[in-house]
Amino acid sequence: MKKTQLLFALSVLLYSCQTSDDLFLEKRVEEDLITTNKNQNFYLDLAYRHAPIHYQDVDNTGSHGLSGKADYITRYDFDGDLNARNNWNNISNSSRKGKAVSYYSVVETSTHYFITYAFFHPRDWTDVWFLYRIDEHENDLEGVLTVVKKDNSTYGKALGIVTVFHSDFYSYKASNSGLTNGNENIDGTLTTKNDNGINRFKTSAEAKGHGIKAHAKLQPGGNDYVVYYPSKTTSEHPSNIYDRNVKYKLVNIFDRGGMWDQRFNTNLFSNAKSFRKSYGNGTANAPWNWDDKNDGGGQGLLAGGLAYYPAHLVDQYFDGLGRFSKTYSYNPYLGIQ
Repeated sequence: MKKTQLLFALSVLLYSCQTSDDLFLEKRVEEDLITTNKNQNFYLDLAYRHAPIHYQDVDNTGSHGLSGKADYITRYDFDGDLNARNNWNNISNSSRKGKAVSYYSVVETSTHYFITYAFFHPRDWTDVWFLYRIDEHENDLEGVLTVVKKDNSTYGKALGIVTVFHSDFYSYKASNSGLTNGNENIDGTLTTKNDNGINRFKTSAEAKGHGIKAHAKLQPGGNDYVVYYPSKTTSEHPSNIYDRNVKYKLVNIFDRGGMWDQRFNTNLFSNAKSFRKSYGNGTANAPWNWDDKNDGGGQGLLAGGLAYYPAHLVDQYFDGLGRFSKTYSYNPYLGIQ
């Protein structure tokens, strides 16, 4: 009887210890999840605060431009699937509007934030018939890296940007940033526009190829262009090629099942870094494969450095940064979270 009671007492004790450990682990996981969600909510607010007003030039000539639709920004899965090799054809379907988004990510050091914005088009196209397939390709992704200095404010001060224009990067500074030329010459000064109390940088993308520069250096030709404004919740489609107020929704590259998670999906990406295609010459690179063809080979300057090592790239492109850390406290591209 005593032996039975002893065994029962030991089993209760062991069960109690195991349950306490389980509860402790569950609590830690729950706390970590809450912290992660808080951080991601802040990063969304941060990305929204510094997101650009984006001017998209539109060309409605030629059959491949789809009366301007081929120049509208949208999702890479606008057609409801994760097959990148049917986007060229599917965007021509009149029932598929292709609502506007910008994919974003945030990398952080103790002194700065680095926010990437990426804009997708199903077609990089031309209206010159003898260049069909030669100067065109299915899928297109160009973007912007915004440099934000931490200060006493909640969201910091945006100092400048680096834009992706095919295989070239262009750098621009805010008028009061104090930035000067680094190993690369600064290409101009940014202009801004007030959006409900927020002065936003103005960026601009060319028609057809969709390379991006500062609006001050690349303005739409003619009256046929669309102006996109950022939103945390709303994704809209232009009503026509003259629409001057279209919302693009910010979509986190690191959302569960998002662009980063899909990098090994061979229907979507080739070699985990370039969009698959079924048409044309050339490729659309993911942000972690963007590259300037002639800015050198140091850390941050190789293919993908803008995403993986943005502080290193910015340190090469600009001087006048002040106190500047290149140690990442949050960098999901490198697994630092």
